[in-house]
Amino acid sequence: MLMKDDFNKVCITGVSRTILTLLDAAPDAQMADVIPEVLTKAQEKFGTQKCDRVVMYNPDAIALWIYKKYYKKYFARLEQNTDLIIPMLSVFPPVTPVCFGSMYSGLQPEVHGIQSYTKPVLRCETVFDRLIAAGKKAAIVSTAGDSISLIFLERQMDYFIYKTVKECNDKAAELIKKDEYDLIVLYNTDYDYWMHRSSPTGIPAKNALRKNVEEYLALKNLITSEWQGKHQTALAFAPDHGCHRWLGILGTHGINESCDMNTVHGWSFI
Repeated sequence: MLMKDDFNKVCITGVSRTILTLLDAAPDAQMADVIPEVLTKAQEKFGTQKCDRVVMYNPDAIALWIYKKYYKKYFARLEQNTDLIIPMLSVFPPVTPVCFGSMYSGLQPEVHGIQSYTKPVLRCETVFDRLIAAGKKAAIVSTAGDSISLIFLERQMDYFIYKTVKECNDKAAELIKKDEYDLIVLYNTDYDYWMHRSSPTGIPAKNALRKNVEEYLALKNLITSEWQGKHQTALAFAPDHGCHRWLGILGTHGINESCDMNTVHGWSFI
């Protein structure tokens, strides 16, 4: 039986108000509190808690236990290239549409309304709605059919939906070069996809972990070359939930245990 102390303390619901505070946009009153460590680090790096660009990189299903298990092999490079690493707590049930609904609305599932693996369009206020109200521009880049490509539709923002992860990554790089958006959200499904098919520690899944780290580093390098001196940018590595081995072979997630509920976020200030 897991005890309460086995769960991380900082919930992914805090991401919404944190993004809005960084971008100097008013949050909805119901949104969870900010993640103070992020604002403190922004203050240290920029001399202010504000920035004018946020890029959210959302790899799917990277658990804290996976981060620890493969720290030397993959994640040491990530940590060396971030300013802040925070153990994070997902929401229950820890499945993708529920979790990203909470991450970008700042609300618990029973409030935003997605409480199972379904993908309706959210009708509550989200980060995207608050940025639009503030006159700012947001873009979502995602593979087709995945949660982020569906649950935030029907808003006055731009959606770039593709068949493959590579196309998504290429489009995000293009958007950074074009420099038209205050917030870019890039979703990568590859670790989750292979974790379900080869186990959380299978070779295809581990290859996906490596690619996730490489993509984050590529984003940071591109932002540094294109925006440093021009913008103050917060770049986040922000998975939605964890995972566990199922039936001794394949991977899955959705249970109220630390393997699925504990994840980890990283932030860089450029």
